[in-house]
Amino acid sequence: METRALSSTGSVHVASEVGRLRSVLVHEPGLEVDRMVPAMMAELLFDDILYGDRARDEHRRFRRVLELLGVEVLEASVLLAETLEDEEAREWVEGFVFPHLLPPVRKSLRQMSPATLAHTLVAGFPLPPEQRGSSLDDLFGVRPLPNFCFQRDTQVVLGGGVVFASMANFARHREALLSRAIFRFHPRFHGVPVLHDPAAEYRDRPPQPGEGRGTLEGGDVLVLSPQVVAVGCSERTNLKGVEELAGALAQMDDGPRWLFRVDLPRRRAFMHLDTLFTPVSQDTCLAYPPALLPGHDESVEVFEYDLKEKEPSRDPEPAGALLQALSRRGLEYEAIPCGGSDPMVQQREQWTDGANGLALAPGVVVLYDRNRATAESLADRGFRIVWADDLLLGREEVDLDRDEKVCLLVPSNELSRARGGAHCLTHPLLRDFGS
Repeated sequence: METRALSSTGSVHVASEVGRLRSVLVHEPGLEVDRMVPAMMAELLFDDILYGDRARDEHRRFRRVLELLGVEVLEASVLLAETLEDEEAREWVEGFVFPHLLPPVRKSLRQMSPATLAHTLVAGFPLPPEQRGSSLDDLFGVRPLPNFCFQRDTQVVLGGGVVFASMANFARHREALLSRAIFRFHPRFHGVPVLHDPAAEYRDRPPQPGEGRGTLEGGDVLVLSPQVVAVGCSERTNLKGVEELAGALAQMDDGPRWLFRVDLPRRRAFMHLDTLFTPVSQDTCLAYPPALLPGHDESVEVFEYDLKEKEPSRDPEPAGALLQALSRRGLEYEAIPCGGSDPMVQQREQWTDGANGLALAPGVVVLYDRNRATAESLADRGFRIVWADDLLLGREEVDLDRDEKVCLLVPSNELSRARGGAHCLTHPLLRDFGS
């Protein structure tokens, strides 16, 4: 499955959630999910441990769908291996990671090739069986990163630049470092401007609990248009993180004008904004009604920031009024309910990422196949339902350049247990303008 990244300098540009997708960053779940033990679940916010072979099979079919439809798919672990071939990049990564490792582990890692080191930094470094105990520290010299498949989280491509994340959970700090290394040193991304790095003050050390730092994760940031960004204030992205981002975007000459802060209910099910709301075309979105629409106990609170004011202020909107507020800024969305009209099914399918769709082009969305009621809601609004295997076997055809509404259903029995949908698994690097 390994695919080399392009060696020449490339560009990034994302000014929409639905423009024709040209290039995307993913990571196939590897040994890191096979090495995850139950004691890691709480700190990594997993609800179960995955069966790796099945998760990989589902991810490969998802990836093959993207490739078949003409999307360039870049594997993050390959980019990382290529990055570590640069001596300066390797020293930069080692400077952050190695000081916190046991001396014998450091010695082993220093002797690794770039490809092996890249693999180890993601998949982990188990101690020899005869040295293992029952605690996490007695199992690993370097702990695995099972969340690395969620490439949406560690950075945000916004316009022609990148915003780096500051992860809420300290166990994911290394993920953010690896993302920074790729964007800082890989030749493909040479010259891509860094628009905001909320962890810049921690360059010389990992942040520590209780430091009052801003947190920001990519699943909470939706780039809706060149002028409009929506950011969730959630369990993972805090108010300080949102307002630091607003301040950074306000400094851009050609940046967005409006930022909508969406205060999510603090519930395990609502990890990020993209678990409740994702656009699938210029005028249609998937939405979880109890949070996104007015009149519910869990209706989100929304605040609008005008980023062109001298000091961006925040104006409150009525509860559940995100879609109405967006319409004032030129984004008119019809909300297709995640889970259909039944409140019981809505809760079930929100949990399995029915609102977490990935638009490949305006009106062409990828969704987990287990979210049948959501797919039926799309079908009721004119979307043709296409199963991934039918596309891969040539029984169905989809053309991203044709003006047609399509819902592509990809296998999800195992991937959905990791609590992240098609939107979470991908980070767009390049989308067409104007959509």
